[in-house]
Amino acid sequence: MEHYAQSLTILGVLFLAGLAADQLGQKTRLPRITLLLACGMIAGHSGFGIIPDAISNQYELISTVALTMVAFLLGGSLSFNTLKARGLPILAISVSIVVVTLVLVSAGMVAVGLPLGVAMVLAAIASATAPAATLDVIRQSGVTSPFTETVKGIVAIDDAWGLLVFSVIIVSVGLMDGNAGGTEVLLEAVVEILGSILLGLVIGLPAAYLTGRLSEGEPLRIEALGLVCLTSGLALLFDLSVLIAGMTVGATIVNLARHHTKAFHEIEHIQWPFMVIFFILAGATLELEVLRSLGLVGVTFIALRSVSRLIGGWLGAVLAGVPRSERAYYGPALLPQAGVAIGMSLVAGEALPSHAELITAMTIGATVIFELVGPLCTSWAIRQTRKDH
Repeated sequence: MEHYAQSLTILGVLFLAGLAADQLGQKTRLPRITLLLACGMIAGHSGFGIIPDAISNQYELISTVALTMVAFLLGGSLSFNTLKARGLPILAISVSIVVVTLVLVSAGMVAVGLPLGVAMVLAAIASATAPAATLDVIRQSGVTSPFTETVKGIVAIDDAWGLLVFSVIIVSVGLMDGNAGGTEVLLEAVVEILGSILLGLVIGLPAAYLTGRLSEGEPLRIEALGLVCLTSGLALLFDLSVLIAGMTVGATIVNLARHHTKAFHEIEHIQWPFMVIFFILAGATLELEVLRSLGLVGVTFIALRSVSRLIGGWLGAVLAGVPRSERAYYGPALLPQAGVAIGMSLVAGEALPSHAELITAMTIGATVIFELVGPLCTSWAIRQTRKDH
């Protein structure tokens, strides 16, 4: 019983910390995500180490549920009306950022002395973003505008872009090294993306018709939780992407369920407690010691990723004919980066074992920076676009 007493006490403290972060964020304009990550760092390995293993060991489960909820909400933002109005900016900006990131980061990493293959892999990792952090900053801002709708659309499809680009780079590096086995990574990525979309349709099509029938046009909380757990569970079972599957379910329901008035109202209500624990535990896993080992190469990588976002976001916005008042702010809004990048670094380490330690250290170090600073930039960009309107 003492074991449970400690865990429940710490859980209570973490939930109250989430409440405090929410209130402080409202009064100071600081993103509550950054505040929660900071709380996690203080309570975790880099701080006082007060979070018991019984809680930290549940991080994977909690993160899966939280990210599935995020995916549902992002998919819900991809309605036909939104795609009709913002589809070109979403596509142009997302592709532009990926291309510019690949070119600039690769060239910069080669310039500081890294082999071309390693530079290309780091550039592919740099293209990943953080859907959960970005979406929560938008929700905290309370702003609904063409700018925020476009940003949500970009992060919704970013996971698919990231998987494809990273896989193509790994295959290319494998061929450069005379290892054709890298093609397996590309095949796995294609199967994962298509399988995730198929799973989303298998769940989303009947859900679009069946949910929201028991109440007046709004799915019940138990329906929302059931869909979230079913989607995340099956995605894990078949080794598919939770984000892509959840996004497909969300997009399917929002576009086909004509009887819904607020398709994901209940998910918005129940999401925050999961997000509190998710971000605090994410902060607890961040190792500040890694930052000391980055050196010039790490600083260059962080700077190049930031510049790539700024240039790529602006260029894509220009190509899509986005209003001038918005063009400069897409890059800053899309700076956050999180766990997807770390997952890529682990795969890259297997493909390039002689450089695994460098790739992992660079990715983790950059993630620490972008997880803490990225939401601040997203919040600032939203405020600036609101001001300009």
